[in-house]
Amino acid sequence: MSIRATLLGAHAGLVEPLVVDPEGLPGGDDRAGQERHQVLILELARAHSAAARRLEVVVDGWRFELEVEPEARAALRDKARRDRGAAGHSGPAEVRAIIPGVIVSVAVTPGETVGAGQQLLVVEAMKMQNELRAPRAGTIGRVAVGTGSTIEVGDLLVVVE
Repeated sequence: MSIRATLLGAHAGLVEPLVVDPEGLPGGDDRAGQERHQVLILELARAHSAAARRLEVVVDGWRFELEVEPEARAALRDKARRDRGAAGHSGPAEVRAIIPGVIVSVAVTPGETVGAGQQLLVVEAMKMQNELRAPRAGTIGRVAVGTGSTIEVGDLLVVVE
């Protein structure tokens, strides 16, 4: 069973119950005689415009919590995951910011040889320090940030060749 419901606009609260009628959906004639479903959508939190929206969706009494994020942010997340799988391959590996923050320290310089897992730099985000490590052994080709730099999600930090 699939149910389609659309949240229109930027609702900040309870949305009127939707009755999803299979006959009103594309290909509805093929769904004639199927049951109707009641769908409630409640926006739980909206932290920042770039952050994911948290929604509570209740379908016929079954409750689900969803996070809906902007397409650009999802694309960055996919790119970060792809790069991890390619870390063992040859060619330059770009280390990019996966969270916004401030560079606390940079432990490498261009031309320096690094081993897999070696610390490259430290990022402070939300009052926590996060060490970023080399995805594989290689030589540092470029360091794109310095101590005190403010970074955003997706910014290039270091290139390991």
